[in-house]
Amino acid sequence: MMIGMMEIPGYDSCPLVHQPELLEEPLFWVGHLYSCVGPDEDMEELLLGANLEAAEVFHRELLERAECPFFSIPLTAGHLLHVVHRACKNDPGVDYLLHHPSWERALLLARDDGHFMGPALSWPELFSAADNGLPGGSTADPHSRLLLLLPALGDDSAPDSATPRLAAALSTLTAVEAPEKLAAAFVYGGAGGASCWTSKNGVRVDDGAYSYRNPSNVFALSPEDLARVSAAFTF
Repeated sequence: MMIGMMEIPGYDSCPLVHQPELLEEPLFWVGHLYSCVGPDEDMEELLLGANLEAAEVFHRELLERAECPFFSIPLTAGHLLHVVHRACKNDPGVDYLLHHPSWERALLLARDDGHFMGPALSWPELFSAADNGLPGGSTADPHSRLLLLLPALGDDSAPDSATPRLAAALSTLTAVEAPEKLAAAFVYGGAGGASCWTSKNGVRVDDGAYSYRNPSNVFALSPEDLARVSAAFTF
């Protein structure tokens, strides 16, 4: 298990501190999942409920820290998927980065902020990362991994298991009053937006207009890096 401060090669942000204990705090998840509700007031109410004031205080204090909390999820062949909460008052957000010890720098897969860039993951990749059972990282709990990566998801082909999986995670980790209803809203009206994934020669890409994994975008990852990302996920 990683402890304390660390650096992610090629990632320039505020000092990073590993804080897996935040994953056990229900108020953390309110803020982390907030971008998934979009402009839908009903979804916002399902997520926030009576926790609005407490969640605002919690996340204001999070942004006032000198360090950026980060979490890591191990993937196949030694890859790590890092989730960094950019605790910067003028530029808050969450960055999703993939790294391998043999690489000079991490690959930015998604930015969840006021100028969203992504998605980073399809549903099968999300489930693979949540369920791989690999040791190390911030948590081995599939529920925590699932919710941690949910804002980076974008896939318009949701499996039948998506809603019950999300409902179980929300019920376990959060204080939302209607986890099943919120889970269904995430699947069909929030997280998992319209992005179509295809695969050719083992390389998975999507058609998202703001996706680093869409080779049609001028800012897309290189063909070599696109192949690296696909190789990090097995399912």
